[in-house]
Amino acid sequence: MSDAERSATEDEAADALLRRLELTVRNKLDGLLQGNYLGLVPGSGTEAGESRLYFSGDDVRRMDWPVTARTGVAHVRQTIADRELETWLAVDLSASLDFGTARSDKRELVLAALTAITQLTARDGNRVGAIVSNGETTLRIPALPGRMNARNLVHTIARMPRASEGSRGDLGSMLEQLQRPPRRRGMVVVLSDFLDATAATGGPAIASLPDGAQSSWARPLRALSGRHQLLAIEIVDPRELELPAAGMVTFVDTETGEQLEVQTSDAQVRRRFAEAAQQQRTQIATVLRHVGAAHLQLRTDRSWVDDIVRFVLARRHLLADTGVR
Repeated sequence: MSDAERSATEDEAADALLRRLELTVRNKLDGLLQGNYLGLVPGSGTEAGESRLYFSGDDVRRMDWPVTARTGVAHVRQTIADRELETWLAVDLSASLDFGTARSDKRELVLAALTAITQLTARDGNRVGAIVSNGETTLRIPALPGRMNARNLVHTIARMPRASEGSRGDLGSMLEQLQRPPRRRGMVVVLSDFLDATAATGGPAIASLPDGAQSSWARPLRALSGRHQLLAIEIVDPRELELPAAGMVTFVDTETGEQLEVQTSDAQVRRRFAEAAQQQRTQIATVLRHVGAAHLQLRTDRSWVDDIVRFVLARRHLLADTGVR
């Protein structure tokens, strides 16, 4: 098969996948999650509203100091959701996402999440843009309103070529590009497995928290959260968490090409791998929490639709309990 024929076949497969994903979002998510304006990721917005009493856990940056001084009781300023939201997607398609052992590979799960986000936010004048990188090429797609533009954005990302072996992604660099030029307040959604050289080696990511971890993406994420509502979608495959007893297995690092033979029949090896993987995921979750990101984990062995619904409903309950409008 020629390169042109192979490319055409891959495009047809991507189109078929996106049609299925759009139908899934429309039939299972759209009506369920759009009961009010809060949409996929309910947030506090930026338009000033009324004041209310301060509760433990409230963001101190929203303190209403004039009312606090006048009443002698701590108050915070509520905000009202903007009616026109600009959403930027930071999409990591590095080689580590070209992996999967369950219902799908991680790249397909990224596309599923992308479809859900764009379909549920591209309405009422909302604009959606993206910056996407496969480790070799970085593509910036301008933020435009309308569902058709959002659909074209997802199709463009789906056709992004897979990275060649030895290409290491740089999520931190991609996030830094979202800060230039400064954008109006809105929402930033990061889709990645959040694996980099530091995280993969169990580096000192915890030591410097909450001032910022050594992971390349921690500091730019913190900078973005100071201005935007931030959602981090972590993509995980079960084989990244535990090993099967499958005898001698050769593992390949898709981003460096390095190979390592491991005797997976050894119970101690499997236990140590599971412990290290759990520590790694705990590190990632801790860093995301400290930089102020809402954290949604999607796994290739679970229903992404169910995970998104549970996440949104939990966020709504949390915001209702704290009085955020």
